[in-house]
Amino acid sequence: MKRLALLLLVLVTLTGCAAIPTNTQPKPIGSKDNKASNLPAAPEPLPNIDPLTLVRQFLEATANPDGEYAAARAFLTPEANKNWDTKNPTVIETGFSTVPTSAAPQDKTQTVLLQGKNVGRLGSDNAFTSQFGTYEVPVKVERNSENQWRISQPPAGVVMPQNVFNNTYRRVTLYFYNPEFTVLVPDPRYVVIPPATSIPTRVTELLLAGPGDTTRDTLVSALGPDTDKFSDTKESDDGALEVNLTNVGKDLTPEKRKQIVAQVVKSYSGVTSSRVRVLVDGQQILPDQRDYRPSDVSATAGEALLALNSNLQGMLVADGSVRSLTDGNPIKGPAGAGAYNAVSAAQSLDGSRLAVVSRSGSSMKLRIGELEQDLSEVDLSATTLTRPTWQLSSGPKEPGAEVWTAVNGTSVARVTRSDNGSWTAKSVNTTDLERFGPISELRLSRDGTRAAMVIAGKLYVASVVRNNQDVALRVPRQLQPTILGSAVQSIDWLSQDVLAVSTNLPSWPVSKVYTDGYKLDRYSQSNLTVPVGSVAAAPARQVQVIDPSGLWSASDITDVWKSSAFRVPPGTSVFYPG
Repeated sequence: MKRLALLLLVLVTLTGCAAIPTNTQPKPIGSKDNKASNLPAAPEPLPNIDPLTLVRQFLEATANPDGEYAAARAFLTPEANKNWDTKNPTVIETGFSTVPTSAAPQDKTQTVLLQGKNVGRLGSDNAFTSQFGTYEVPVKVERNSENQWRISQPPAGVVMPQNVFNNTYRRVTLYFYNPEFTVLVPDPRYVVIPPATSIPTRVTELLLAGPGDTTRDTLVSALGPDTDKFSDTKESDDGALEVNLTNVGKDLTPEKRKQIVAQVVKSYSGVTSSRVRVLVDGQQILPDQRDYRPSDVSATAGEALLALNSNLQGMLVADGSVRSLTDGNPIKGPAGAGAYNAVSAAQSLDGSRLAVVSRSGSSMKLRIGELEQDLSEVDLSATTLTRPTWQLSSGPKEPGAEVWTAVNGTSVARVTRSDNGSWTAKSVNTTDLERFGPISELRLSRDGTRAAMVIAGKLYVASVVRNNQDVALRVPRQLQPTILGSAVQSIDWLSQDVLAVSTNLPSWPVSKVYTDGYKLDRYSQSNLTVPVGSVAAAPARQVQVIDPSGLWSASDITDVWKSSAFRVPPGTSVFYPG
């Protein structure tokens, strides 16, 4: 009876965790809760397997992270097992090879060459970083006292085929604030899936550690540096997920408490469907509400700042004039009448202002002003200027006051509005970008913390770092080079951490690219002709593209592209506010 009671208790415990999804895309976290001493020893490899099979099965065994990868450690000699580092796994393509070296096989020792293609690796912050090129590492094996082959010199760290990584790690999205604490920004990480019941605690640990390496100088946390867990994060008896913190800080203002709640609740929105209960030393953090769902924190998360007004349907630049995307007709005012010989344009997020790049002889000029009024010319003459992009406004109903553009492909200018209404160009520090080549596209994320760029036809994302009046683009990362190569034509932000990308590749005309570089989704190829020269994207809006045959739209990656009801001339560009 005791055994039966114990079995029933285990079953009840497991079914109580159903609110935590486990079938989503890869999600990384550390394996702090996996202790080898608490688990049974892993089974030995099959007897009498050859060195090539041994190395292959060693990599496949990394699918089980239990006991600090005890299953994979069983393939190692005792000395190698002692020294093997399991942190920060490297991910290679699923189709890897194990091949013998050219040296003649030895009876007691051999060297196997592990060959594959790099995908990336997890950093100490559990964020994914892309890596490119060939992966090739010699793996030494030797016979043990029982005449069985074991690995004496494994690769440095865990090496995972991509299919194993997908099944072992889960993507979780943490949230931190922009420096002004006006909007929450996603910061994706990856955590080990098993055991699923420990995922919430590991998410809390990553949240307490702060922004990741690429965003450490860009984002800030509402949680103070001394904040710690009061207890593990787990589901309570009434079904709420309890996040119990301590050392949060003294004399917390009500606003700061709301910011903490919003940051925590948003960070768990992809981890659990349960209510989230934020506690400090066992007590609810805010007196007026106990449990929260993501919709309860939308105001503090700054979602209104990022949302596009439903009346703002997007615009086109065609034959020198700015036109409505709704019907293709010119907008009111001089920009719509073609007075500026417009080449490209951008509408502020609130819709009230317009920035236009205009052609003047052999040079380009930037003009900015109220949407349907005369636009002021900025003192920024250049041979080329990229399509303008607006910085995040300071409030939901505040007009944009800063515009960015790349100048002559070699520098980036941010144009700010002074109190007297004039617009002045200031330089952005682009030292980290100089070695990559000319910038042909530049798009600020609508939260203002990242910049996506097309540089020499390649896709890059960099972090926007602000230090008082000094602004820089730091930690540039190339995304999906193996597939996209140098074929990128146009980019736009589909959401805060996802880009819509158009190319001249027949097999990848338009794709959805995630900013950590791990994932890429292909939109339907139907009806499109490459090159797809312009793309416009925004949350809750159809993706709009322009190819040699006209204007097309799609709502999802599986949609067949639908043609516009009106024709657009060659060279037309399309854009949403931002």
